[in-house]
Amino acid sequence: MEVDGDENSVIWKHPLLLYSKDSLTQPLTSLPSEQLQAEAVKLFKSIQLFISVPLDASGIDYHVALAQNALHQCLMQTELQNELLCQLMKQTSRHSYHKPGVQQLLLCATQSLFLCDSSEKLSPTSTTSHDRIPPPESKLNPPPFVFVQSWQLLALALSLFVPKNRTLWYLRMHLSRNADPKTESGKYAIFCQRTLERTLLNGGRESKPSRMEVLSILLKNPYHHSLPHSIPVHFLNGTYQVVGFDGSTTVEEFIQTVNEEAGIRDSSHSGFALFSDDPIDKSLEHCLQNSAKLCDVISKWEQALREKHLGKFESTKIVKLTYKNRLCFRQLLKAETDKERLLTAYQINEDVVSGKFPLSKELALELAVLMAQIEYGDYNGDKVRCSSGPTTPQQQMQSILERFYPARYRDKNDEKQLLENIKEKWSSLRGRSVMDCVRIYLNCARRWSLCGAKLFSAKTQLKQGEPVSVWLAVSEDSITLLDFTTMQPLVRYPYGVIVTFGGCRDDFMLVVCQTTDQKASGEGIQVTERLLFSMPKPKILEITLLVADYMNAIGRTGSVSATLARLDKIRSSSKFRSSIAPDTFPRGVYDASGPHDNKAMSTSIELDNRRGAFSKKRAGSDCT
Repeated sequence: MEVDGDENSVIWKHPLLLYSKDSLTQPLTSLPSEQLQAEAVKLFKSIQLFISVPLDASGIDYHVALAQNALHQCLMQTELQNELLCQLMKQTSRHSYHKPGVQQLLLCATQSLFLCDSSEKLSPTSTTSHDRIPPPESKLNPPPFVFVQSWQLLALALSLFVPKNRTLWYLRMHLSRNADPKTESGKYAIFCQRTLERTLLNGGRESKPSRMEVLSILLKNPYHHSLPHSIPVHFLNGTYQVVGFDGSTTVEEFIQTVNEEAGIRDSSHSGFALFSDDPIDKSLEHCLQNSAKLCDVISKWEQALREKHLGKFESTKIVKLTYKNRLCFRQLLKAETDKERLLTAYQINEDVVSGKFPLSKELALELAVLMAQIEYGDYNGDKVRCSSGPTTPQQQMQSILERFYPARYRDKNDEKQLLENIKEKWSSLRGRSVMDCVRIYLNCARRWSLCGAKLFSAKTQLKQGEPVSVWLAVSEDSITLLDFTTMQPLVRYPYGVIVTFGGCRDDFMLVVCQTTDQKASGEGIQVTERLLFSMPKPKILEITLLVADYMNAIGRTGSVSATLARLDKIRSSSKFRSSIAPDTFPRGVYDASGPHDNKAMSTSIELDNRRGAFSKKRAGSDCT
């Protein structure tokens, strides 16, 4: 810093700053305890193990494990982060030729450039340019692969840590001095420059890099790609879009890219959200919080899968990301794009097939035929024109039944007649375009007032009777209880009358305050009622977050912008916990203070950091 990064300064040739095949005897930075100092020395040995063995595709897991372990240690012991970066800068610095006199001067120097608390100043000495010309083969430099692998480990680290103080200055100078698009190491230095700026912009990470992330850096030079990683995003119509991202990409940034490439409006307008599957229970899925880093999501998914298999990892399995609708605002449907309409039709179809949509057999047949026309085009008799999927007409018809017709209406005895009816009605749609069929489908489906609501099955007690099964339909303005069989509304609770909601022990709790009419006095009396609904714990969390998001959106005008930062901590604390550790499920409530005044609802959410759950203070008074 004293020479302002002068490349001609002999300070850059100090042995402390250059590659060494020997182990360190002391840390390069100031560390507060002897234990951390010892860990820093061990950390350097891990680096030596990583860079001293050439990468081999058949044994790549050796390097993946070393990288993950070293970086995980620095995430757990944050004091080692600057130390790791300094060690990697040392191991990516080549030796160059210098005069004996200068070499002797440097060897006598005793001050570490990385000691943050030192107040002494170095006395820099300059050299001429011809002193910096390296010999053809320097005996002090290792084989080229050692430098490349050191740069690879540095590239991984820079996505995780935000360098501090003098280390940040020195890192920028180091990357600038080594950036060169003509060499392999120089390309990694340029990539590291981009990575550093992205990390400074978006902040550090929570989890060690996933296997997928490490392999992306090790097996290809990320300099040649605008984004080093990519992953398929699946849609409900069976298609997918491969989307690129880097180590600092947030879910919100990733969604913006998906929207641009897929032709979908901003999530605050479309109500779409990104979901991941559960690594253990494939019937579950998790809505990803916008502020989370996508690489952290993938890493946590991999860790949960590894824990399930007692440390063994299935390299063929990767997280599945699905992009679909989560919030439905009817006032914004008029502006939806063709892609949104198409995907919404497939999403409603899933509800139809799974019995979460009220319809007659006749309407079920009509909707199934529309979906057949959307999926396969015109009916073509005994020929199948689809290049993928069913290969015979019989397989195609069976696929239509399984994918588009409600399971509760299927009868083996009448299946032949049903297939004939499908063929007949499908033939009548010849010439209809995909979007024309989508328009008809949505017009029919949206006649139901709760189309677009999310339904949750639960058991509850009604009027002191036996527990009965009901549907809880969560929509943009209310929670409606539906009869489980007929799906007719039983009672509707606008968000304005909901006082408290959330997990209460093993149930979902809803506390409502309503005004009852008194014919004699003509005045109403406010009655508070507590309702308990039994449902699986993961579903309790899902419905709680969904209701909170809708309530936070109420009262906002225009775009109904999704600024739901208050829920981010809850989502992050519960990520994958519902399946990994059920006992850590958040127990607590959201509190809506008083009747809704058409403004953004004020929710009181307190996290118990020691247990990763809601505070039980308020829940204790309500769950008695």
